[in-house]
Amino acid sequence: MQRTDIRNIAIIAHVDHGKTTMVDAMLRQSGEYRASQLVGECILDSNDLERERGITILAKNIALTHRGVKINLIDTPGHADFGGEVERVLRMANGCLVLVDAAEGPMPQTRFVLSKAFECGLKPIVVINKIDRPDARSHETLHEVLDLFLDLGADEETADFPYIFASSRAGYATHDPETPGESIHPLLDMVLDKIPGPDVQVDEPLQLLVNTLDWSEYVGRIAVGRIQSGTIRRGQQVMLMQAGGESRSAKVSAVEVFDKLQRVSVEEASAGDVVAVTGIEDVEIGDTISDFNTPRALPRLEVDQPTLEMVFGVNNSPLCGREGKYLTSRHVRDRLYKELERNVALRVRPLEGSEAYLVSGRGLLHLSVLIETMRREGFELSIGKPRVILRDNDGVTEEPYESLVVEVPPENLGAVMELVGGRRGQMLEMSTRGTFAHVSFSIPARGLIGMRTRLLNATQGKAIIHHRFEAYRPVAGDIPQRPNGVLVSICGGKAVAFGLDGLQERAEMFVGPGEEVYEGMIVGENSRTDDMPVNPTREKKLTNMRASGSDRNIILKPPRVLTLEAALEYIEDDELVEVTPTKIRLRKILLTESDRKRIARKAAKAVAAT
Repeated sequence: MQRTDIRNIAIIAHVDHGKTTMVDAMLRQSGEYRASQLVGECILDSNDLERERGITILAKNIALTHRGVKINLIDTPGHADFGGEVERVLRMANGCLVLVDAAEGPMPQTRFVLSKAFECGLKPIVVINKIDRPDARSHETLHEVLDLFLDLGADEETADFPYIFASSRAGYATHDPETPGESIHPLLDMVLDKIPGPDVQVDEPLQLLVNTLDWSEYVGRIAVGRIQSGTIRRGQQVMLMQAGGESRSAKVSAVEVFDKLQRVSVEEASAGDVVAVTGIEDVEIGDTISDFNTPRALPRLEVDQPTLEMVFGVNNSPLCGREGKYLTSRHVRDRLYKELERNVALRVRPLEGSEAYLVSGRGLLHLSVLIETMRREGFELSIGKPRVILRDNDGVTEEPYESLVVEVPPENLGAVMELVGGRRGQMLEMSTRGTFAHVSFSIPARGLIGMRTRLLNATQGKAIIHHRFEAYRPVAGDIPQRPNGVLVSICGGKAVAFGLDGLQERAEMFVGPGEEVYEGMIVGENSRTDDMPVNPTREKKLTNMRASGSDRNIILKPPRVLTLEAALEYIEDDELVEVTPTKIRLRKILLTESDRKRIARKAAKAVAAT
């Protein structure tokens, strides 16, 4: 049986191709909301971090009605680091809107999300978005999408996909890119006509796969998923099928369906509905809520493995405990394991012989969003250098490779080629799009750590950079490390202008006058390759004599302020990033200079012995 009164669709695309803005247009033109309910842009990006960064981090569920049919919409992240969010929510959908920028064309994440949609058997509708851009090339982009479909092994029926042109910001869809439309309704009509309703088995026993977890202070965990078969009712006794073949009984206290921007409580919901179920303790993503008398488990969710790891530890610097509320390893452990409940692409394991934890994720942005969230909650942390995760394949050590796409003006192309080539990157393809050169590389993930900042500096901020995981391949050679050493404070106190003035001539400073420093803290970047111990707290010796040469005015350059991502990319193996609710500092793992020299001598002896 196929339900005709409902459609479950996901909106998937590369980052910044207009998914959330498209949802805004659908909401505004659905006729179901007052103007006061839809304020601002990117309405679904309700998270503070999402609004600040301008990207979608968490998948969102909403529902609207068109021509009497309920459409469950799932807005997904577009950044490759949040691919785990996309993979799990696609299982709730029957079709998908594949948005592609009319100027940029298919990008690395477009390939990833489309391949996952094919694996889930979703019916696609291609939306060529942003056709109102001056550099739009709508028909050419459509041909590129067809090439991508064929490259991913789409069969003849799938390759004959329906398509439409749109401008999500202007709020219209049209079948002719040369003729602007009047509303978004042609796209909604195509959704109802081309995407089938869910195939359901109403008379079969209940089966519901948990794709997402939400949490409430009042009812605890909330399991979200699509009912595959049967009916679920308030107060129903069910069987929870968990990992490892374990199962236990539970009782459903409430059933909610998505209605507009919120959830509405109902007495029961049947196969095909996307629902939120409360009352089941310890439910996990991938579990199956099944009929009590005939329990049957659905295949568990499988997501791609992490490629990057960092060490999370407590902050043990001399300035620890001044700002944060959660300072102990127990707090860090509980918070990380709580994150595992929702974040299926994350892995956490204790680090032997220490109170730190090894946290693995999809990429630097994936982990930095977790760190930023924790610091805003009041945690103080020390974070180690990001490392790629190696694996052994029949005795061959392999490392992750990434597909890197750079768009840059032709006059800056040489700097890009030099930087990427120096980090073991291989150019695959180069073309011209408008006034920009479009270059594709294959590069070890190790080479991407610290690459973004250097590329932006080398191109005066003109480069547009995207990357995604490609495959595991044998380990390449050495990757160049940071070319400059650092300035390391040899004492604690407050930095003063006189001390910084003597240092800024040979270095770029990370601290300004009046900032608190401590022994072992990194206060600047040296102009040479080695580290240099310095005293930024040195004050001018006062005498009763005046001299025109020594009494000159001190003019300090503004310090370089590192963002969290920039700090994580900057540090080396013997350094840490100290994260507090208000500060991001760099430091050495060993704070005293004597300890660092002793370890260096031991390392030199070990090398000489071998």
